[in-house]
Amino acid sequence: MGTRKKDQKDEDENMHTKLGRNDKCWCGSGRKYKQCHQSFDDKIARIADQGHLVPDRDMIKNAHQIAGIRQSAKINIAVLDYIAEHIHAGMSTEEIDQIVYEQTTKMGGIPAPLHYDGYPKSVCTSVNDQVCHGIPSKDIILKDGDIVNVDASTILNGYFSDSSRMFCIGEVSPEKKRLVDVAKECVSRGLEAVKPWGFLGDMGQAVHDHAFANGYTIVREIGGHGVGLEFHEDPWVSYNSRRGEEMLMVPGMIFTIEPMVNMGAPDIYVDEGNDWTVYTEDGKPSAQWEIMVLVTEDGAEVLSY
Repeated sequence: MGTRKKDQKDEDENMHTKLGRNDKCWCGSGRKYKQCHQSFDDKIARIADQGHLVPDRDMIKNAHQIAGIRQSAKINIAVLDYIAEHIHAGMSTEEIDQIVYEQTTKMGGIPAPLHYDGYPKSVCTSVNDQVCHGIPSKDIILKDGDIVNVDASTILNGYFSDSSRMFCIGEVSPEKKRLVDVAKECVSRGLEAVKPWGFLGDMGQAVHDHAFANGYTIVREIGGHGVGLEFHEDPWVSYNSRRGEEMLMVPGMIFTIEPMVNMGAPDIYVDEGNDWTVYTEDGKPSAQWEIMVLVTEDGAEVLSY
């Protein structure tokens, strides 16, 4: 994997060199630049000249890379499907972690969170007022009425995928159930706004408006991210943004839609004991669904969910 990343960096540096019309295109298609991405690049340049933030070429995945990312995502989806079938009251979040590790590796993948910046587990399990990055533990037992986010990420042949789902354990209160449902609706509203040559702010405002219309808030400090060749790539994705702002979306970009929707105020804090787990400041529940999205020529494709 280290070699592939080094090769990719070298490739990305080459991709930023000025190309002649008859040179091979930077995307790796083997076609002449004038027949491939020249008009695409010209359009991006015109939009950049208008003062908009635009993606670098290394944020735009080629067909070969997208194929590899799709294979990684198949494992990630299968792992979350397996969790959906087996999660229940009385199990510890450590058991969820063990399942994720076993299922991911059985299918040939590697859990991306494991040892990432020192993170000690294979998955994040965030319960009730834990906003994200909850560390699995044998001491955290799921009980009737809990809501829990299971955030799984997979590496396969050097390609990364990332998505999460919410699970309601047993009979949850109507208030918690509504929060979980609206958080999922927020992701759907955001997905509807992902269109080539639009802006990330179009998606961000769609998410934000739906959450606030239902009386909820969205965490400001933590957002989505690019993904595919690394676990976390540019761009950073906000859900407290405005239409027509933030980065231009173009075909080949891959990023996550994962707003953290709070029942109460948007304020958060990080557990000083482990320096990972994020909690709501007011102790009220938070919910999050995450999908990984590819911008296509005519809309968007969900790669992992």
